[in-house]
Amino acid sequence: MKIYSSKSLLAYGLFGLPLALVALPIYLLVPQFYAAGLGLSLATVGGILLATRVADAFIDPFLGLWIDRTKTGRGYAGAILLSLPLLVLGFLALFHPPTLESAALLWWFGVSLLLVYVGFSMATIAHNSWGADLTQQRGERARLTGMREGCALAGVVMAAAVPAVAGLGWLSALFVISLTGAAFVLLRWAPQTTRAGNTAFATAIGSAALVALSAPLHNRAFRWLIAVFALNGIAAAIPATLFLFFASDRMQLANYASLFLVLYFVAAACALPGWVALAARIGEAQAWLLSMFVAVAAFVWVLQLEPGALAGFAVICVISGAALGADLALPPALLAGVIGAGGHSGQREGAYFGAWSWMTKMNLALAAGIALPLLEWLDYAPGSNNAAGIAALGIAYAWVPCGLKLLAALLLWRSPLKNL
Repeated sequence: MKIYSSKSLLAYGLFGLPLALVALPIYLLVPQFYAAGLGLSLATVGGILLATRVADAFIDPFLGLWIDRTKTGRGYAGAILLSLPLLVLGFLALFHPPTLESAALLWWFGVSLLLVYVGFSMATIAHNSWGADLTQQRGERARLTGMREGCALAGVVMAAAVPAVAGLGWLSALFVISLTGAAFVLLRWAPQTTRAGNTAFATAIGSAALVALSAPLHNRAFRWLIAVFALNGIAAAIPATLFLFFASDRMQLANYASLFLVLYFVAAACALPGWVALAARIGEAQAWLLSMFVAVAAFVWVLQLEPGALAGFAVICVISGAALGADLALPPALLAGVIGAGGHSGQREGAYFGAWSWMTKMNLALAAGIALPLLEWLDYAPGSNNAAGIAALGIAYAWVPCGLKLLAALLLWRSPLKNL
């Protein structure tokens, strides 16, 4: 069993920080930025998010297959390097649009979203596949994903705090600098896989791409895992999409929204080592299952809070944030185990993480594409005090995610993943 030093793991995991700096603003700030800030309707913003995320999601499996086919020598470095200009250009265009008429702004919004999505997908699939290719040992794979997600949480905290303190311009500068630096560290000092991939599989990609795309679905354990991941992911994506609206209009705590986000993600970062240690003792699946019940036990009380309940909402953010640490570290570790158990280690990581990324994007697409237009139909508008609209916002933010999280827990409990 190969044990990597903490320095080697940090060199690998640090790239998760700039990826989080781009991910959080896209998935959390964009709806309010373009709806409340630039005047587009919730239905329009939701529709564009749905369309671009679905389009991007269907690109991801092909990106994964391309990465599997082309990785040689230094492995995933080529995809990482290619993603960098796409990420920078897309992010800057998305959050610093020129003054445009509504129709032109819609096109700018959609194209810049697609650009940053493709760059993010390419970087994330290559980075995650790289990690899964390095180790298949239960404790070690949790250490590796824990380091990566810990760095990502540091980026998330920065992404939550910097716009409130210094504005989007400073966030953009921080993103570009950290992306460049972390990519250099990754490509220079991270552990390298010595496996060059499966030549027969690479050939199959060119001759029968659709067959190759379906390869992960022939793995029974992966089917179970992706189903649990989908339910749990939608449960997380809905409140993430609606958080700023809920904090502002339901809780009447708009000035504290950044503080709540920082508490939430700092709690996740602090709890993450504990979840990794627990997973090493009882298994990733069992630890993940426990975290789901912790999240529901905390979140189910949010609608009992009165508007202005600063301390109560902060406590819920801290407890549910602690549960998030498991959501971040343990599913990718389980996926690495699924790949190894299926006999595909060193061969098809890109295909698996391409499908994984597809499901992640679909979760986010459905959360935005359904929740935002539905809330508008139910008479909710940002900044309004309509009682029916605020009630609908609360149900969508709290009760729906709790129900989905419990369904995910039931499915995980019945799955064969506990034996990995």
